[in-house]
Amino acid sequence: MRAQKDNHPIIMFDGICNLCNHWIHFVINRDPNGTFKFLSLQSELARSIIASHNLNNKQLDSIILINKEQIFTESTAILHILIKLTGPIKTLILLWIIPKLIRDKGYRFIAKNRYRWFGKKSSCMIPTQDIKNRFIE
Repeated sequence: MRAQKDNHPIIMFDGICNLCNHWIHFVINRDPNGTFKFLSLQSELARSIIASHNLNNKQLDSIILINKEQIFTESTAILHILIKLTGPIKTLILLWIIPKLIRDKGYRFIAKNRYRWFGKKSSCMIPTQDIKNRFIE
């Protein structure tokens, strides 16, 4: 997969969703070593990756984490990301004890309402110069 040529985990996110953009900035601020790279779901490369892995439309409402050729979506993606972050937020990995079915149901409820509650942008975010190298495309 071309996108992961430098072996960094990739977080694919809805580039026009305000909540998703805040989450990406949250991750960047707690990822001082630059572990993660980021890719908007609206990009051609993301569409290609999604098609090549046979992900369905439901996953387009999800944060998608690609790590060493494994793909994680919804709450599982969030938990895999939290494990690699610094600070007290890491304590949320205790959410692993909640069954995936229940975690994902909560995730989907928020995802379904994210535009209504948090709004959306008319275009994908443009990263600032200091974090631009963390974004693919």
